[in-house]
Amino acid sequence: MPELIIALIIVVLVVVALASSVKIIHQQKIGLVERLGKFHRRLNPGPHLVVPVIDRVQYNLDMREQVQPFPPQGVITEDNLMVNIDSVIYFQIVDPERAAYEAQSYRTAIEQLTMTTLRNIIGGMDMEAALTSREEINQKLRSVLDEATGKWGIKVNRVELRAIEPPPTIRDAMEKGARAERDKRAAILLAEGQRQSQILAAGGDRESAILRAQGDREAQVLRAQADRQAQMLRSEGEAQAITTVFNAIHAGQPDQGLLAYQYMQMLPTLARGDANKVWIVPSELNDALRGLGQMVGDGENRKPTYQASDPSQFDAPKKVDVMAEIAQQKEDEKAQSDATVQQAIEEAAKLENPGLSGRSKQSSLPTSKPGQANPTSPNPTGQADPTSPSPTGQADRGPQRSGGHVPADQQAQGPMGGVYQTGWGRPTSPEEQATTQRPQPPRVDGQPFNPRRGES
Repeated sequence: MPELIIALIIVVLVVVALASSVKIIHQQKIGLVERLGKFHRRLNPGPHLVVPVIDRVQYNLDMREQVQPFPPQGVITEDNLMVNIDSVIYFQIVDPERAAYEAQSYRTAIEQLTMTTLRNIIGGMDMEAALTSREEINQKLRSVLDEATGKWGIKVNRVELRAIEPPPTIRDAMEKGARAERDKRAAILLAEGQRQSQILAAGGDRESAILRAQGDREAQVLRAQADRQAQMLRSEGEAQAITTVFNAIHAGQPDQGLLAYQYMQMLPTLARGDANKVWIVPSELNDALRGLGQMVGDGENRKPTYQASDPSQFDAPKKVDVMAEIAQQKEDEKAQSDATVQQAIEEAAKLENPGLSGRSKQSSLPTSKPGQANPTSPNPTGQADPTSPSPTGQADRGPQRSGGHVPADQQAQGPMGGVYQTGWGRPTSPEEQATTQRPQPPRVDGQPFNPRRGES
């Protein structure tokens, strides 16, 4: 019985010894074995046998990157402002023996070193620089911590500042400044938007004004072309009307007396203008009065020197096809205008100088000697015509119209610069004088009556 108990005790001791001699190290961890209080060896991940009672696994270190946060701490800046800084550090054990035996507690050592270094760095900066220079602070912290923790077998990968909290008063001022900055940026963006909007609106107005100006220009061109065509048509109608009136006047063959009468009727109209301050009697008035006196002196028995023309002889104005004439009128306008002007000039020259053609015809007629009757004259006796100018040199009482032929140098001048002759400014030939003999003017006491003076 006692032997059985001893055997059981020995078995239990063997089992306990075997259990305490087997050590299992997990992945990413390192075990440090001390034998009799002295570092003996390093245990890597996996199962290991150690001598019971003699060997002991003193440290089991984590070789992964570790994150160590630090509580917020107050730091005074260069401009004497207290700020609370909350930081965090990322480190990794690279030498387990140094980490276990060079520092009593590597975590506490890293925490105190980080706080001290952070105070030194922030103390050399003002508030504005501390708030805006986080990257610079991180670089300085990392360089200082790497140099200090290298002998501890620890590598600092990076240091981050989680928060920098200024005092409440400074925080309110900063919030106001930030709000003002945001308002400023909003105002700038709003002004920029309004500027772009105004630029686009101005560009649209410019394009609209250009298009409107182009439209007005085209409209003005079309109106000008329409006015030009209308004026051309009106000018064509006026030219046809003038031509018709001119042909009618020529066909009527008015004498100088009728023209003088019409001239006298137009004088009051000429003098009625608002701009006429002084009325000067024209030089043609005497000739007009002389011609009018001869017309009145002839009396009612005066034979007309013209006959009314047949209205069928006048050419009625041609109807103008507007659409067809516009194209043709553009081509022959210049030639037609030149021909019309030339014809008008020739007709005006004939009207103003009728004596030229008359004298050319008078020069070819036979002349009678003094005291001898003209064989073509209605007075074949050869006696002097009592209505002719007196050879004794008496003053002329005005041209007297008789049936006989009056020499060209003794014919009375009319209002148009010509002589009182039959027809439209034509000199009389002997045949016309024989066929158009006019009655003798009335006589008073044997003397011819002068209608211009109203006495004999």
